[in-house]
Amino acid sequence: MPRTLDPTAHALRRDAFIDVAQRLIQTKGYEQLSVEEILVELGASKGAFYHYFDSKEVLLAAVVDRMVDAATVTMAPVADDPDLRAIEKLHCLFSTLAGWKTERKELMLELLRVWFSDGNTIVREQLRRGVASRLTLLLATIIEQGKAEGVFTASWPEPVARVLVALILGANETASQLFLARQAGAVPYEEVERTLGAYNEAFERILGLPSGSGPILDPQALRTWFG
Repeated sequence: MPRTLDPTAHALRRDAFIDVAQRLIQTKGYEQLSVEEILVELGASKGAFYHYFDSKEVLLAAVVDRMVDAATVTMAPVADDPDLRAIEKLHCLFSTLAGWKTERKELMLELLRVWFSDGNTIVREQLRRGVASRLTLLLATIIEQGKAEGVFTASWPEPVARVLVALILGANETASQLFLARQAGAVPYEEVERTLGAYNEAFERILGLPSGSGPILDPQALRTWFG
C-alpha cells in the first residue's frame, strides 16, 4: 500500500533544508556550502535531500525564491495603504525594498559574489520571473491610482507596470555589476551616480514625473552600498 504524503510535514522538512542553506550561505559562503554539511546538521540522508532538490543550484534557487516572497510580503502593505497618495506609495515601495536589502546585507553580498556565474543562470532567470510577476501587480495598482489622481501620465497601468519592472530589473542588475566593480576599485562613485541616475530619469519620463522625483535613486541607500 503506497504511503500517503503529508503536505504539511513535506513543506516543513523542505523548509528546514532551506533554513540551514540560507544560514550557511550567509556565514560561510555559497561556494563553501556542501550538501554533506547540510545533511549532517539536519541528520538527514542524501536521498532525503535529493527528494526535495535536484542539486545545490536548485537549493540556491529555493533560497532566492523565499527571499522574493518575503520582500513581496514586506512591500504589499504599501500598495494597499488607503492613506497614501500614489507618489508616496511609489517612494515607500522603493525605500521599503532598500531597507529590506540593507537589513540582509551580508546575505545579499554573499549571493552577489556567485550571482553572475554560469552555474546560476537558471537561478537568475527564476528570480527575474518571480520579481516581475509580483512587482508588476503592485506597480499596476499604484499607477492606476496615480492616473486617477492626475499625477501619472501613463495610459495603461498594467503594460506600463511591465515596462517599469523591466527597467527596475535592469537597474538592479547594473547596480550589482557596478557594486562588484566598485569593490574592485574599477569605477568611481560618480559613475555609479550617473549610471543609476539615468535609470531614474527614464522612470520619471515614463510616468510623467517631475525631474528629480523618481524613486530609483536614493542617495542614502546609494551611500550605504557604494560609498
